[in-house]
Amino acid sequence: QVPLVESGGGLVQAGGSLRLSCAASGRTFRTYNMGWFRQAPGKERELVAAISRSGGNTYYVDSVKGRFTISRDNAENTVYLQMNSLKPEDTAVYYCAADSRLLSKVVVATAEYDYWGQGTQVTVSS
Repeated sequence: QVPLVESGGGLVQAGGSLRLSCAASGRTFRTYNMGWFRQAPGKERELVAAISRSGGNTYYVDSVKGRFTISRDNAENTVYLQMNSLKPEDTAVYYCAADSRLLSKVVVATAEYDYWGQGTQVTVSS
């Protein structure tokens, strides 16, 4: 089991910024590929960003390119999502997820993630 705990969500005006954090337990965290997903009411869960276990490779969905940055600090067992220039359409519950396979890649398929956090709400007004 790999517990994941998200934090950093909240309410922000359009154009503002938030940084989400996902803290993981376990000494093998540094071997996991990680992703950030979001789900808005009535919408499918969507991958917004992913990062390989080393941090050397990243992926972003087109709608957030240039605005969001995923990063990780393996020494602290934490992955981050820096969100700038937020838009109302970014409003959703954001989840971090881990792929525990011993591979180094960006993972874009939801089914390949093994562990999920509880989610943190991001609300962008106006």
